[in-house]
Amino acid sequence: MIESLKPLYNRSSHLGEQLINDGLISQEQLQAALIRQTQTKKRLGETLLQMGCIAPKVLGRYLEAATKCQFVELADWPIEKEIAQRISELRARRLQALPIKDRGGDVLVAMSDPLNLGVVDELAALLNRRITPVLAFEADLNDAINRAFDVNKQAQEIIESFDERPSWEIQEQSEEELISSAEDAPVVKLVHSIITGAIASGASDIHIEPMEAVVRVRYRIDGLLIEQMTFPPNYQAAVASRIKIMAKLNIAERRRAQDGRILFKSSGRENDLRVSIMPTIYGEKVVMRILERNRQITLEQVGFFPEQQELFERFIRRPYGMILLTGPTGSGKSTTLQAALTRINDPARNISTVEDPVEYMIPGINHTQVDPKIGVTFATGLKTLVRQDPDVIMVGEIRDRDTAEIAVQAALTGHLVMSTLHTNDAPGAITRLMNMGVEPFLIASALIGVIGQRLLRTICPACREEVPATPAEMEALGMPHTDEFSTMLARGRGCAKCGGRGMKGRTGVYELMPMTDELRDLTIKRASSATIREVAIQQGMKTMRDSGVEKVLRGITTLEEVTRNLVLEE
Repeated sequence: MIESLKPLYNRSSHLGEQLINDGLISQEQLQAALIRQTQTKKRLGETLLQMGCIAPKVLGRYLEAATKCQFVELADWPIEKEIAQRISELRARRLQALPIKDRGGDVLVAMSDPLNLGVVDELAALLNRRITPVLAFEADLNDAINRAFDVNKQAQEIIESFDERPSWEIQEQSEEELISSAEDAPVVKLVHSIITGAIASGASDIHIEPMEAVVRVRYRIDGLLIEQMTFPPNYQAAVASRIKIMAKLNIAERRRAQDGRILFKSSGRENDLRVSIMPTIYGEKVVMRILERNRQITLEQVGFFPEQQELFERFIRRPYGMILLTGPTGSGKSTTLQAALTRINDPARNISTVEDPVEYMIPGINHTQVDPKIGVTFATGLKTLVRQDPDVIMVGEIRDRDTAEIAVQAALTGHLVMSTLHTNDAPGAITRLMNMGVEPFLIASALIGVIGQRLLRTICPACREEVPATPAEMEALGMPHTDEFSTMLARGRGCAKCGGRGMKGRTGVYELMPMTDELRDLTIKRASSATIREVAIQQGMKTMRDSGVEKVLRGITTLEEVTRNLVLEE
């Protein structure tokens, strides 16, 4: 469903109105989807799916009627790899089309836009067969392409083609020899395959780790590290050198850590790879953080409950003051901030950021990169931003007293300041600022509210099922359990779409603590974070654990996931 389908949605009885008339979505859901659609540039149907407003099979029936093409759910479809691989992976991603079945007289091709006759003609000429297009959702199609081409298998085939040269022959190479070995076709293909495999898997990080007997490659997917492949240690130096060349680093330097970045294009998207190389006793370990350029995240996507989102939007609509997001590294704080900035981004406002690194580039917002080597720290960058006539300032992280004091002063002098802190929960942010040396009366005056957050993996929608909760689960959820009554809990069986894990994607769980008069008084009195937390809960703050339990009961995540991330910590 690409450009050629858009006119179908612009008729008087367009998709949104049909779904409302049939009682499948509400007017409020449609309005939220339309707002999000203008920001993400996705199609309305895909947007409603991502927001969980409608089931894929239900939406598929409406799209079948609009396109006159059969709709298929590719997660349950047995793809014939022999016919699928008659076209290249690159072409499949570019055309957003995949041959899935050879029916003798014709070839069934899953397409995100089955009305695109140019793609149909191109595939007919390529396969020398008659093409019957069927409709598939874009996300399902990308997953099917991943399965059909099995990127990890391709990488393993490249690894098996390596010879058995001893490691010292590569470790002792000169700079010129390193460059030569790094540009060998198998090494180039392997590095390319590792990166494209990670992007196709939705990984956030790639770890290439030299060990005594092998070099291990792991992807971080939905917060967990998963081993993907290994290759002989004699090629570790060549692989590290290839990545250094791509990141424009010093290829001859192997004793010191190095940082760089790679602009990598895959499936028509630009990805920013942040490269970190660190020497270990067995060679250089490489970690690459994957960031999709121009990715737009909305507040509806991050995981707020409606009442939480309403409160958060009241925070970010304030003309001045400070908003803090708390949580450990990798808990989604930067993503939530990016969604907030996107929501309030307006030509009438001057919005500026100082970050390390700049993770999301938002059109219309001024981003500044921290660089301590030339004296650009969070504190110095923030001092400069205050003189730039800002309306909104986003500071990537408050790490020291100077940054904290400048941020508080900026919030008190008519600017809206957003930043992050590494604390366990929302009330702990107040104590952390005081420990940094900021006066309590300044914190009480400047702070609008604090948001604590974590990320939980969500149940794979393709293999989701419901089972009765056990007595132990009911007790953990704080609910009564009798033989006559037992609530149903969702789980994932495991399928090809989620790699057999039963979980796919992540959602945020939040606790929002607005600064009330009582909390300001406690802050001025230097009350403990436990006391502040107790009063905040009495005033209606829903804790992260309570938010997690509610997501379990709504079938979004599992009790095990909540326990792993939240209960043990509390």
